[in-house]
Amino acid sequence: MRVIRNPQKLSKILAVTRHKRRSIGFVPTMGALHLGHLSLIKKANKENNIVVVSIFVNPKQFGPKEDFKKYPRQLKKDLAFCRASAVDFVFLPSDKMMYPEGYSTFVNVEGLSAVLCGASRPGHFRGVATIVAKLLNIICPDALYLGQKDAQQAIILKKMVKDLNFPTDVKVIPTVRQKNGLALSSRNAYLDKKQASDAVVLSKALSMARSLFESGARDSARIISRMRKLINKKQQAKVDYISIVDLERLEKVKKINRDCLVALAVRFGNTRLIDNTVINYA
Repeated sequence: MRVIRNPQKLSKILAVTRHKRRSIGFVPTMGALHLGHLSLIKKANKENNIVVVSIFVNPKQFGPKEDFKKYPRQLKKDLAFCRASAVDFVFLPSDKMMYPEGYSTFVNVEGLSAVLCGASRPGHFRGVATIVAKLLNIICPDALYLGQKDAQQAIILKKMVKDLNFPTDVKVIPTVRQKNGLALSSRNAYLDKKQASDAVVLSKALSMARSLFESGARDSARIISRMRKLINKKQQAKVDYISIVDLERLEKVKKINRDCLVALAVRFGNTRLIDNTVINYA
């Protein structure tokens, strides 16, 4: 495994790989790697000759009052994790390398970036789209691997890749969960024992939504109301949003008559967690 910090150096190395007709799989991360990331890496390894993982805590996707400074950073563990996972290259750029002085170019996927998490985190998805566009230009992978837990992010990046004609396939891998149902997330490290226990209610609320649908419920407001009541039983839980939306446009769906995304964001203390499930109508 090689650790590369310079974007130009990595581009030159990978250009040789492509010249030899060896496929490249890419997993973008902000570090604090866990078994969810491992599922992406395993899939990338299975489908490609070379796997590249980036570790970069992107300042452009954090708001002024968000957790950029305290976001978990554990580089030694992450590098050991990548080495044990048969990663070929770890891209480890600095902020200055990615955003040199005077940097002023951004990518914004309009519409999709303004709803759900985008409504409470203005500018977040502009930062995400910008950094991933830069990484795709540097690495030029055959395939980009993303997690279903960040469903809105995956939908936005799929749209960006399509609109900007990146020659990259976007692969979305199922969410990895603890045995109790809590979705794996780097931010789970912020939770105390009680909050971690209470946060299991998110997956239970999503399971309830699926059960209600399978029992014949089609009214989104009714399903959301039942989910909210369940989550509100946890004293520390504060709902940011619960929404049932179209899988492509992320528009709210009043009556479920097609495949939909049930998405939510809930705070436990100062920690904001997201989760989702897909309801298949057919």
